[in-house]
Amino acid sequence: MRWLIISDFHYGLPQFDWLLGVAPQFDLIIFAGDALDAGSIVDYGAQVVVVRKYLERLANITRVIFCSGNHDLNAKLETGEKIALWIEDIRDCGVVCDGEAVIIEDIIFSALPWWDGPYIKQKLLAQLASDAERRQGRRWVWVHHAPPRNSPTSWTGKQSFGDIELVEWIASYAPDFVITGHIHQSPFVADGSWADRLGSTWVVNAGRYYGSPPAYVVVDTFQNEALWLSAMGGQLVRLNEPLKRPIAPLMALPNWFERMPASAV
Repeated sequence: MRWLIISDFHYGLPQFDWLLGVAPQFDLIIFAGDALDAGSIVDYGAQVVVVRKYLERLANITRVIFCSGNHDLNAKLETGEKIALWIEDIRDCGVVCDGEAVIIEDIIFSALPWWDGPYIKQKLLAQLASDAERRQGRRWVWVHHAPPRNSPTSWTGKQSFGDIELVEWIASYAPDFVITGHIHQSPFVADGSWADRLGSTWVVNAGRYYGSPPAYVVVDTFQNEALWLSAMGGQLVRLNEPLKRPIAPLMALPNWFERMPASAV
């Protein structure tokens, strides 16, 4: 199975166009949050309409998993906590999103919501406990917008902005993979990285590149490899081997990888 991992498009429509063009090459697209941009001059409601249409079209091409990020929150609960209410519509279009899990082949994928208060946090913890019972020897992948604290995947170049509680949850459940975003700079700065390993758990954060194509990660489960590509170059790790730092620059694309178009479609 081949996954395409992206995040933090922040209403970058050329990147969404590119994504539609390459989607047929993948068995699964994993979008780790921040499809919208809270700082955009485009009305939030208008962004929702456009992004929802993109995700609906993607779901008609291949499987899609999406978790909310902090920029995706467009409503408040009575508790005052923010939520991404608009994703209820994409759930109806076949996108696996916040609070849901799906089993594909021998892997269970859990889409975890962005949380900024105790109510959503408790729902997330309940989901982890429930999905852990469904694991039953399967590999387990979490899609969670924020990376863990004190990881190269959460390093801005000055400090770590990762989630300290995620570190504890990883230690408790030992998922095989945690797919994140949120910290745009991590793969591009000294002491940062797109890949990390906490015990047996791989963590990836593709980072954000302001153009088309975006920075992205491709995981090939048959080859047991993860490939990161951006305008700054590429790197590759073997998922069944220890992580060695520094990760060497990629000198040539692996034979299994099909080069994707650089321009929007």
